[in-house]
Amino acid sequence: MVFNVLSRTRLSQILPSRLRTRLARAAAAALLAGSLAPLIACSPTYDWRTISNDASGYSVDMPAKPGSDERRIDVDGTPMRMRVQTAEVSGAVFVVGTLDLPDAQLATQQKALAFLRAAIARNLSAAPEAHAVAVPLETGGSVEGVDMALAGKAGGKEEQRTIHARLVVKGAHAYQLAIIGREQPATEQVDQFFQSFKLH
Repeated sequence: MVFNVLSRTRLSQILPSRLRTRLARAAAAALLAGSLAPLIACSPTYDWRTISNDASGYSVDMPAKPGSDERRIDVDGTPMRMRVQTAEVSGAVFVVGTLDLPDAQLATQQKALAFLRAAIARNLSAAPEAHAVAVPLETGGSVEGVDMALAGKAGGKEEQRTIHARLVVKGAHAYQLAIIGREQPATEQVDQFFQSFKLH
């Protein structure tokens, strides 16, 4: 799948809102599969709400009513189901993606995390800054994840994009949280999103 980086202003003027929403969902799925999402303008108002996703095993605060999508992707020869929830605010796309792994073996978990990490780097052809981060469990305690940030040029027009992502695995699921945009939202909005994420 290849998604071109499109003019957000023009899209917001000529596409109906339902179509823009479908594009954003497909864009978020493409991020996980290794293609940069088209980013589309929307209201700058943050309307935070807690989303509990029992099927995927997490809760998170999203800045607008999220859309959802799922598809099958190939992770280095292994087909896996990918489910995503996305919300857009002021040209930034907030994404929570879940890969359903075939098992909870350490080798499978590491393979999935390596795939997601490489997909992020491919989006901007840049090496991300990365560091370990504690991802909280709803029942207390935490598991170790990795926090990544990168910026660079994307698409045929080589437009500036930033990605801030967090990867973590628990059991037979690998998770990717990301904020994608021309620039990152204010620190308090970024913190609200990432710090609210809890695994069941």
